[in-house]
Amino acid sequence: MLAALVLRKQGLKVEWIVFETPFFSSRKAQAASQRTGIPLHVMDITQDYIAMLKNPPLGYGKNMNPCMDCHALMFNKAGQFMQAQGFDFLFSGEVLGQRPMSQTASSLRYVAKHSGFDRLILRPLSALRLPATAMEAQGLVDRTQLLDLSGRSRKPQMALAAAFGIESYPTPAGGCLLTDPGYSRRLKDLMAHGDALTPSSLNLLKHGRHMRLGPATKIVVGRTQQDNEALLQACDPEKDTVLKVKTRPGPTVIMPGGGPQGMVYLAAAICAGYSKAPESSPSSVEVTTGGKPDTIAVLPVTPQEAKRFLIT
Repeated sequence: MLAALVLRKQGLKVEWIVFETPFFSSRKAQAASQRTGIPLHVMDITQDYIAMLKNPPLGYGKNMNPCMDCHALMFNKAGQFMQAQGFDFLFSGEVLGQRPMSQTASSLRYVAKHSGFDRLILRPLSALRLPATAMEAQGLVDRTQLLDLSGRSRKPQMALAAAFGIESYPTPAGGCLLTDPGYSRRLKDLMAHGDALTPSSLNLLKHGRHMRLGPATKIVVGRTQQDNEALLQACDPEKDTVLKVKTRPGPTVIMPGGGPQGMVYLAAAICAGYSKAPESSPSSVEVTTGGKPDTIAVLPVTPQEAKRFLIT
């Protein structure tokens, strides 16, 4: 928001582009657009992002976050949009030194170089601490009205926000699921076992307890009623197997892509174990695959016994 408002104050026409994948959304950007009146373009880059995520040139951060190559990809997509729409240059709200890995001087140079638009990226909030860009040299932007922010402190940004009349703004956390340890463990498991990285499989990682029953078989066990509903929305009813204990409160269990009979019985036993069914007698579990329901009887596997299958 601040970078855009600094440029708009010069009389420049500014617009935003925000990217969506299963790992992050446009929600915050849409709220910012409503508050400032700055036009916003939303672009889904899931397929290109997955291709990059499988083998990022600079690898991952602490978890499964390929921040540097992620930024380069976003600038590349933004640059293509810029050219198609007839804009003059790209800008971002990055601040030199604010993030110790992805916003160092060398990191900013790497991103610019690998975006394919290195001569057309302006970072207004730290411009006076960075080499002048072609846009400044050509007079498209008045360098004297740009800023020299740096470091981890957000106090200068907060003061600038107050000067622009901005009272509500996001916290420093970016909201990317790839920085979340739990989500990252599930994603690593998915990739290690050669499972397809699809929007459906990646969205499924957000919900429930994930268990690996065998090299080619996993299940997701709902934790709450809200979780159960989310799992049903995220699954593919034509391909996935859905399990639910009959006549007793309990979780919804999803087996992505289904599985062999032995695995289905194990999944049903785990489903029963997490339900209110008695541990010492068989429980009836409804198993639905391809829209066709069946009922099987199993002895419950308790949550304590099922711990060995948890993806951790």
